[in-house]
Amino acid sequence: MLANYSRSAQLLADKLKQEGISHSGVLASIANTPRHLFVGDVLQHKAYQNTALPIGLGQTISQPYIVAKMTQLLLELGVTDKVLEIGTGSGYQSAILAQLFNQVYSVERIKSLQWQAKRRLQSLDLYNVSMKHGDGWQGWQSKAPFDGIIVTAAAVTVPEALLAQLADNGVLIAPIGVEDQQLMIFQRKGAHFTQQRIENVRFVPLINGEIE
Repeated sequence: MLANYSRSAQLLADKLKQEGISHSGVLASIANTPRHLFVGDVLQHKAYQNTALPIGLGQTISQPYIVAKMTQLLLELGVTDKVLEIGTGSGYQSAILAQLFNQVYSVERIKSLQWQAKRRLQSLDLYNVSMKHGDGWQGWQSKAPFDGIIVTAAAVTVPEALLAQLADNGVLIAPIGVEDQQLMIFQRKGAHFTQQRIENVRFVPLINGEIE
């Protein structure tokens, strides 16, 4: 199956369409991306299931539905150019973003995960992703402002540094909460921010600091 993953990836995209993912570009990127390369060998048989999977060090590769949902929300809100991802993890979300946005910046606090993700993206000829080992709470100030920011771990409250790095009319999508997590949209309007709740979610926590 894994040697000929395209059918499995297409079936996954078809399932996501049934669950409400409607953007043709998002569905195409899901169908084009070999998700089995982003998990360990022992879990590759589960790679095209619509479920989160462990990738070690207490981290997970997100459920394909939520990867697609967050990406679709950015596109629906007009983001096309410069996107910051907080929490590179396996690199799967990065790979989806790289196919749909001009430039992707991604911050990962665990050095070993960052290097693995970088190798995977290079193997897929995705070179419009810049990566940084650092504290996701701080974003990537030197590359700001960003048109869109995706946070792939849950914070108790939205980090102020990330809001400050949004361009005017920029969009930040993040899970907020501890036990009761909500996927939230924050949009910058000059010095003010609007917010909108989307749906209940479950993410690993967004932790301060970085690990070598």
